Amino acid sequence: EVVPTRERYAVRRLPFCRPGDRDLAFFERLMPGRVVTGEEEVKPYNVDWLKSVRGCSQLVLKPQTTAEVSEVLRYCHERNLAVTPQGGNTGLVGGSVPVFDEIILSTALMNRIISFDSVSGILVCQAGCVLERLNEYLEEQGFIMPLDLGAKGSCHIGGNVATNAGGLRLLRYGSLRGTVLGLEVVLADGSALDCLASLRKDNTGYDLKQLFIGSEGTLGVITAVSILCPQKPKAVNLAFLGCESFAKVLETFTTCRVMLGEILSACEFMDEKCMELVERHLKLSRPVTGTPFYVLIETSGSNSTHDEEKLNNFLEQATASGLVIDGTVATDDKKIKASHLRERITEALTHEGYVYKYDISLPVGKLYDLVTDMRARLGHRAKNVVGYGHLGDGNLHLNITAESYSHSLLEAIEPFVYEWTARCSGSVSAEHGLGFKKKQFMEYSKPSGAVALMRRFKAMLDPRGILNPYKMLPESS
Repeated sequence: EVVPTRERYAVRRLPFCRPGDRDLAFFERLMPGRVVTGEEEVKPYNVDWLKSVRGCSQLVLKPQTTAEVSEVLRYCHERNLAVTPQGGNTGLVGGSVPVFDEIILSTALMNRIISFDSVSGILVCQAGCVLERLNEYLEEQGFIMPLDLGAKGSCHIGGNVATNAGGLRLLRYGSLRGTVLGLEVVLADGSALDCLASLRKDNTGYDLKQLFIGSEGTLGVITAVSILCPQKPKAVNLAFLGCESFAKVLETFTTCRVMLGEILSACEFMDEKCMELVERHLKLSRPVTGTPFYVLIETSGSNSTHDEEKLNNFLEQATASGLVIDGTVATDDKKIKASHLRERITEALTHEGYVYKYDISLPVGKLYDLVTDMRARLGHRAKNVVGYGHLGDGNLHLNITAESYSHSLLEAIEPFVYEWTARCSGSVSAEHGLGFKKKQFMEYSKPSGAVALMRRFKAMLDPRGILNPYKMLPESS
């Protein structure tokens, strides 16, 4: 059973009103049949994907339109009722579940594709569209989404944008801050902000959408997104390689960047322990075995003969120079399996008991040192300490597993992990956001002046603090 968040973290409820019968009656009139109550019915919305935090909301609202979201927030603002916006609830830092009895505003029914322009590649859709469904729709038109995540079968595009999700395609297509062209957002007082531009160039004043990308539902509720989608590559190749040290992993990355150039779309690394857990718990086999590190390289291009030739030349050189002990280029039927190995590490880890997850940006040369140091620090207190991540953007996923949650183990990990990261001028959150679990550690990565300015934005856009309270911004000391 998941310990309620408020108990484990000793957080204090802010003086919001509690939802009552009159509020329920209002919401039922506004969206009949789309108001969820009852302990069992609401339970799945109260617990995060990792089953590590749990709120105690008694009310879930499922609007279908921006106008309904507007009405809900206008009412909640007037009544001083706190609201937790929730998409696919696949977040890993406790950002999308309530802490106390906040009303859950689910975007699950806001799943309509509004338009797609096959000349410009610009997609406009509601925030509740599931990432994988969008990708399937686009593939039929010869395009793809510019982001890809392990959680793509459940996560919503609105949540992706609200957390500025990174994922596996960032090396090639950049972050959502570059590919999102416009947003429609409902502010805390219910007013709708229509900045749903479909232009790649628009230099008229402040770029307001950037305020909401990565704001984790604390400044407004994203209701629709306009996003630039790349053309579907005609040729995709995957290479799965084994390296005998992390130094060789780094050299392999440097070499593949030089030799593969514009066709390189992803470069991921995993340690031996990750792969062992994926094999043991998910029964997935890996194409290469017996080395301490593995590298997954993806190329995407328009000419399969040209791409394969480049990839094979790279592999020949990497093998001949001793960078790679063993390697294989995945054929069509094996491509899915090879990419699954990386995508499903998170899932495999959940079978190991309680998982302490850290998503960190570091200078790429120091990426694995943190894993080594953490193993030495924790010794037998941890069941596993594993590391994997994106070489292309210096993003390490450090995961520590134990049979069950232990406060003393948490104290051995934090703030050590953040102090270590700060010493290297890294970021305590590369792509998962801060949510509830990491908010107190923001100042390891941001100067106090920046945090103060963020508080001013929050106070201006959400003066009553009703939007996703207890999340992202550190509590004032």
